[in-house]
Amino acid sequence: MLQLYVHRGATEDYTGTHGNNTHMESLPKRALRPRYWPNWIGMGLLWCLAQLPYRWATAIGRGAGRLLYPIARHRRQVAERNIELCFPELDLNGRNDLVKRNFVYTGKAFAEIALSWWAPRRRLQHLIELSGTEHLEAAQAKGRGVILLSCHFTSLEIMPPLIAPTIPAYAIYKKQRNPVVEYCMRSARDRSLLGAIPRDDIRGIMRALKENRPVWYAADQDYGRKHSVFVPFFGVETATITGLSRLAKMNNSPVVPFFFHSRADQRGYEAVFLPALENFPTDDPKADAARINAIIEEAVRRYPDQYLWTHRRFKTRPNKSDPNPYNDRRKK
Repeated sequence: MLQLYVHRGATEDYTGTHGNNTHMESLPKRALRPRYWPNWIGMGLLWCLAQLPYRWATAIGRGAGRLLYPIARHRRQVAERNIELCFPELDLNGRNDLVKRNFVYTGKAFAEIALSWWAPRRRLQHLIELSGTEHLEAAQAKGRGVILLSCHFTSLEIMPPLIAPTIPAYAIYKKQRNPVVEYCMRSARDRSLLGAIPRDDIRGIMRALKENRPVWYAADQDYGRKHSVFVPFFGVETATITGLSRLAKMNNSPVVPFFFHSRADQRGYEAVFLPALENFPTDDPKADAARINAIIEEAVRRYPDQYLWTHRRFKTRPNKSDPNPYNDRRKK
C-alpha cells in the first residue's frame, strides 16, 4: 500500500533533495547473499527498461502483460474470481476480455515501476495532467491537513514522481520483506520525494496533518479482521479498514478523493481531485467505511481494466466458517 504526505508550496527544484530529506536507505548486508542474486538480476533488467523512451518501455510492459496472462495462472485466477464477483452482469466472454485487458495494464505497471525508480525525471514531467486541484487547495486552506482518499490502480507506483514536481511529497509505505526490493524502492522514493516513512508511524501521520500536509491514503485492500468492518464493495460484504475515519477524526482533517488512470492513447496519465467529503467522519465507522467503498467503486467502474484485480480483496469473510472464495480456484 502506498500513501503520501503531500506538501504544497515547495519551491526547490525537483531533484530529490527537497526539504530535510537527508536520509538515504543503506544496503543491508543480507541483500548481498546468493539467494537474492536473482532479485538483483531482475532489478538490473528493470533498470535497463527504464533507460528506454517512455513509449517503448510501456509498450514492452504491455507486451509482457499479454505473455503473463497464460503463464501467471494463480494471479489470473484471482483476477477472474474478483471480476466474477464484482461484475455478475458480464458473461464469460466479457469477463475474460476484462481480465486480459487488466493483465496488459498489469504488465505496463512493471515498466512504470522501472520508470518511477530509475528514469530521469525530466522524461516524466510532461506525462501527467492534473485537474480539480482547487478542491485540494480549498481543503488545505482550513489548516487541518488533508487526507487524500485513493485506491490501488495499476499506475499507482508512477504517480509519486509525476506529481512531485507540483506537489512534493513524503511516501508512507509498507516495508517489503525482500531486502533487495526494499532497498531499491526506498532509495528511489528518497531520491524522488521528500522521503519515505513506514505506514505504522501514526505520530508521523498526525504530525503531517497538524503541519497542514495532506496524506495520501489507499483504503481498498484486505488487511484481515483487526481494525476492519464488513461493508459492501461491488455488492460483496468486504473487510474494510476504518483507519481513514479515525485519522480524519483525530485532527478534524477534510477528506478529498483523489484518483488517476492511464490515458487511452497511452501518452500519459490523468489525475483528478474531487470535492472534499461533507459530514465525514460520522460516529458510525461502518457507515463511513461503506461510503468510502462506494466512492472507490465508482472510480473503479470508470476504469475497471486498470484496477489491481490480482489482489485477493475478498479473502477475509464475515464468518470464519465461510469458505474462502479463492480456495477452489487455487486447487484447479
